[in-house]
Amino acid sequence: MLLYFMRSQFIVLGLSIALCNSVSAQSVKRTAPSNTIADSIRLRDVVVTGQYAPQSLKQSVYQVRTISSEYIQLRGATNVLGVLDNQLGVRFNNDATLGETDVEVMGMSGTNVKILLDGVPLADRGSTRQSLSQIDINTIERIEIVEGPMSVVYGTDALAGVINIITRKYHNQEQLSVTARVQEETVGKEYAAFKGKGLHNENIGIQWGHKGFFAGAGITRNDFGGWSDSLTGRKKAWKPKDQLIANASLGYSNKVLKVWYRLDYLHEDIVSNGDINYDNGKATDQHYLTDRYTHQAQAIWQVNKDLSVNASGSYQDYKRITRTTIKDFTNNSEVLATDAGAQDVSKFNTIFFRGTAQYTLSTVWSFQPGIEYRRDGSSGQRITGMPHISDYALFLSAEIAPAQWLNIRPGVRLSENAVYDAPPVIPSINTKFALRDNLDLRLSYARGFRAPALRELYFYFFDASHSIRGNSDLKAEYSNSYTGSLSWQAIQDAPMRLGVTATGFYNHFNNRIDLAAINGSDTSTYVNVSKFKTTGATLSAVLNWKELQLNAGFSYIARYNQFADDEQYNKEYPSPEFVWSPEVNANVTYRFSKLGAALNLSYKFNGERPAYEEVTTTSAPAFIHEIRTEAFHQADVTAIKNITKYITVNAGVRNLFNNTNISNSTLTSGQAHTTGGVLPMWYGRSYFLGLSFNWNRNNNY
Repeated sequence: MLLYFMRSQFIVLGLSIALCNSVSAQSVKRTAPSNTIADSIRLRDVVVTGQYAPQSLKQSVYQVRTISSEYIQLRGATNVLGVLDNQLGVRFNNDATLGETDVEVMGMSGTNVKILLDGVPLADRGSTRQSLSQIDINTIERIEIVEGPMSVVYGTDALAGVINIITRKYHNQEQLSVTARVQEETVGKEYAAFKGKGLHNENIGIQWGHKGFFAGAGITRNDFGGWSDSLTGRKKAWKPKDQLIANASLGYSNKVLKVWYRLDYLHEDIVSNGDINYDNGKATDQHYLTDRYTHQAQAIWQVNKDLSVNASGSYQDYKRITRTTIKDFTNNSEVLATDAGAQDVSKFNTIFFRGTAQYTLSTVWSFQPGIEYRRDGSSGQRITGMPHISDYALFLSAEIAPAQWLNIRPGVRLSENAVYDAPPVIPSINTKFALRDNLDLRLSYARGFRAPALRELYFYFFDASHSIRGNSDLKAEYSNSYTGSLSWQAIQDAPMRLGVTATGFYNHFNNRIDLAAINGSDTSTYVNVSKFKTTGATLSAVLNWKELQLNAGFSYIARYNQFADDEQYNKEYPSPEFVWSPEVNANVTYRFSKLGAALNLSYKFNGERPAYEEVTTTSAPAFIHEIRTEAFHQADVTAIKNITKYITVNAGVRNLFNNTNISNSTLTSGQAHTTGGVLPMWYGRSYFLGLSFNWNRNNNY
């Protein structure tokens, strides 16, 4: 069935992302993209997130995970979620009502995860990280994940860590390149060529560089036709989603100065069709329409060999429209619904600036002072008034290396907020001990914080399904976090390399923000819950041998049970302080260098997840009930092959175990967007086939 699209009226040739390992987005000069699949395992990782300057992963005081462009292309992913879904400690929660997906990292929800695009924080309208699925996958050079609080450097929301999406840069290079991509994918057993059922991705881009000037532009279409399972009819279990994503960039680079501007635009339409009421032949349909503009400008000035200055500024405009219509199938007419909350326009805007200086005093002392300003504004029918939040911060950190085997990085952030009670001082200390040439120990303590979102402060939404009111008296969440990791390069002799990393963490949160009913009424508001905790450990290994690369890992993560310290319930319903859940993952990649091909098997086991809930009934006192969310396995097989100098083909099978919904033993459906008994995890086994095209001219002209 998928082969049909190759015989259709047109073939849009897809993007061939040059296969390489993680490289610096700021300082490594790129060569002409190659159609040969690179052996990235022989290159050293270079990381930039949280660093004073791009440096090797081994030298970083942070434990950083990198995902290379090679792996992204091999996965055949059409969005960032498709790259992260098999990462250890990363889970996703799907909102079947809104058609959105949120992320969880190391047991902590998306509200505690900072999403960055080239180091600039992305705006979201609330607790769900919609921005993660609204980034053009075709522009990504690599992804860096730093686990643990990064609030000293990146401010609010970075309690669980940072996911930094780093786009490709073309600095100071004579070149002209044209890239394009088309990929067609089934959604379970559903498929139609290029539009409608299935998943359809097309991209075209151009990059140009001459005498230090560079420019680029690209446009991508993602069309997801949705999916209906046996439990749903016209009201699909997975909402259809159509995305149009465009970008443009312009910049200049020389030996001491790099400046560039980038614009990203997104238009998204999520369709939520209702079931037909056969008594009157009508159905209620909704469209969730999003327009997002992200402007960013960045500059790097190398003043001298010891001093550099970085500056980044951004303006983001994010509008989301809810349009509700009543469709009458008896006369094929459609009118706008007049119910309360049926129509809505919500607007969010963010102004952001960060400036830092990196100064090396000696081989022992380095410093990074910085300033940051952020202003968030909002308006709409579901927002009280036209509020805005301004946040001001100064931060300073130092790297102290008194010996070759020791690196100490203390830091502090001072902040002031115009609306909420922000923690005035945020400290951290990260250390790295080179116990041996092949054995590194990292220990850290950090205090993190999360500011209340505008929606949590000023949200006002009442209709037939919602009774939610914001709380302008909220305080910021804050945490104390402890992390330790041990990295051992067990074998370093070619052609084999073996590395093993063990990590443990403990996080204690205070003033955690959550929804709660007001004095037993049907109305809910946001409140500061007393505390929350997470803890756990991971063990991972990477083996490289000739053409084979194997990554494998295991994690055991616990989340706090809020009822464990409740004396009222614990006498009759005793429960543990933590509930634990395991994960196992593996990635096996084999490169056929002579054939210009690669094969990947990706696997992850998400263990059973326990939790506890309070159940209230009209006929009996409230009691505590243990919830069990079903364990499941997921696996993908993907392959890539160079066909000609310019054309690459990739294909694969996703969700080999044919997952759809998993069971959940909750006795209550909870809030408006939760579903008791069934959780949507996937839409069945799917198949994809794609073509990519890359033409490059790299000379003086």
